[in-house]
Amino acid sequence: MKDIFKTGLILLIISFVAAMSLALTNEVTKDKIIEQRMMANELAKKEVLPEATRFEDITGEMAIEITENFAPIVESYVGYDASDVVVGYVFKSKPTGFGGPLEVVTGINLNSEVTGLRVGSHQETPGLGAKGTDAAYYEQYAGKSATEWIGVSKTAASGNDIQAITGATISSDAITVGANASIDAFQMIIEQGGVGN
Repeated sequence: MKDIFKTGLILLIISFVAAMSLALTNEVTKDKIIEQRMMANELAKKEVLPEATRFEDITGEMAIEITENFAPIVESYVGYDASDVVVGYVFKSKPTGFGGPLEVVTGINLNSEVTGLRVGSHQETPGLGAKGTDAAYYEQYAGKSATEWIGVSKTAASGNDIQAITGATISSDAITVGANASIDAFQMIIEQGGVGN
């Protein structure tokens, strides 16, 4: 009986020390993790709308309208050039792929052209859906018209279509859902006279 009690006490102490170590590690690293996420978000915005030198969040009624009417968009930004002139908009969406939600950042300029797309955090299958983060895939979106939806083709891309990732049509569709929600939100912003002008 003493051995059971002793073993239980040792396991309790080990569990307590492990839990405290994890809590301490989390406390020490949480600010750094938030900072890294913010830096990655800023880099993605610059990559998808390279004409912009700074970005501002779209706020107020417009932000509410975008997130309520154009799911899965979760954030939207106005991009300005060095002269403080609006050059386009960036939208972050979280459509659901094969492995769950994935982060899609889409840039659109005032010429109604998709200037870039990046896939951020995701849980897609390595070697398949995860190829959405490869330049060979996401560069297909740049230059597509933002006056109509982007389509997904399993064979060959033409017109305003992109070619799906082989064996990962669900992931390709999800990424394109994010891009198309961004196109819809962009068109609504333009119809209402723009933001940040």
